Amino acid sequence: MGMKSRQKRVAAPSPEAPASPIRKVVLAYSGGLDTSVILKWLKERYACEVIAFCADLGQGEDLEAIKQKALAVGASKVYVEDLREIFVRDYVFPMLRANAIYEGSYLLGTAIARPLIARRQMEIAKREKAQAVSHGATGKGNDQVRFELTYLSHDPRITIIAPWREWEFQSRGDLIRYAQAHGIPVAATRAKPYSMDLNLFHISYEGGILEDPWAPPPESLFRMTTAPERAPNKPQHLEIEFERGNPVAVDGQRFSPAALLAHLNHVGGRHGIGRADVVENRYIGIKSRGVYETPGGTILHVAHRGLESITMDREVLHLRDSLIPRYAELVYYGYWFAPERLMLQRAFDEAQQPVSGTVRLKLYKGTCMVTGRRSPNSLYRETLATFEQGAGIDPRDAAGFIRLNALRLAVRSRPGVRASRFRSTSRPSFQAAK
Repeated sequence: MGMKSRQKRVAAPSPEAPASPIRKVVLAYSGGLDTSVILKWLKERYACEVIAFCADLGQGEDLEAIKQKALAVGASKVYVEDLREIFVRDYVFPMLRANAIYEGSYLLGTAIARPLIARRQMEIAKREKAQAVSHGATGKGNDQVRFELTYLSHDPRITIIAPWREWEFQSRGDLIRYAQAHGIPVAATRAKPYSMDLNLFHISYEGGILEDPWAPPPESLFRMTTAPERAPNKPQHLEIEFERGNPVAVDGQRFSPAALLAHLNHVGGRHGIGRADVVENRYIGIKSRGVYETPGGTILHVAHRGLESITMDREVLHLRDSLIPRYAELVYYGYWFAPERLMLQRAFDEAQQPVSGTVRLKLYKGTCMVTGRRSPNSLYRETLATFEQGAGIDPRDAAGFIRLNALRLAVRSRPGVRASRFRSTSRPSFQAAK
């Protein structure tokens, strides 16, 4: 039976919402294969008006061409909005202040973009009095959770249409055939069916030729970074200035958040900085392989850590670090607007108050190394750290410190020996317990 002849059905509404026909849908639209097919499919399946929303997060695409494509495919209206500064200032930088890395490898470039897109999509839906929102995330991935948790956190009554959980298509090959049959131009091919997600923070590649975790990614895949072996033979040195954990200047020149990240993407990409080949655990329970390029984000992460090393108290730093995996997990899973993420963010930002100063870095053939750090809030004291005589610590104090910390270990190793047997040659012995 052809798709046009099938009986139209209405997406299941949220439990709180009364059943109602779908007259208007706001679609998160990228102009790519999935969302272009979805736009056409929504009009056919639901006989509804489709409003396309495209967020400019620095993907570097021709947004006017994307707008015209959406209109040509059938959108009644298209919103194209420049959200680059909001994205970097209010989403990327808070995450960098938290040093968030998922499973030790992934800097969360895709995950951090979804709550911003979904939030703005919901604002447009409210303005347009739309009954539903839709996205192009697959039924196996994380993005469906990230989009929908954000939708429901802003309006639990909204109807959500997730085509990959509803339609008859089983693969992107099916989508390519559908697009060709309906005259929808797409960049993906059967030879290179991998998906890409690009924004100002990173680019990711998944699927297709990357689904074999043993196969190396082809060099032709990469768009933001030079291969390290072909990077310049001369290292580049740069200095990044921070204020309360936020980067504000590079080599003495102040930038807006988006401009600063774009500048470091260019510099880092030239030196092959920021490539990652990762097999990660998705929220729904399967493992997937992703290849990432995050040149500017990698530079900022290394620099930020370098500055924290001299400005943050030891116990504050260690406590914060113990919470980073939980924070990163919340971002990865899509809980950006959850109270626990907001609580952690407030705590982390409080710890960032002294993190101001400058870090010097060396970039060379895929590596990024801290070569200097300074801050007016530095807790580093050369007079304490020096190996020369005249330091501010009496080395004899260390004996008692060590023996007190070793007491429980000594007792555990020889439980039948009285405490008076544990003696120090430089300090009085522990008194025996009566």
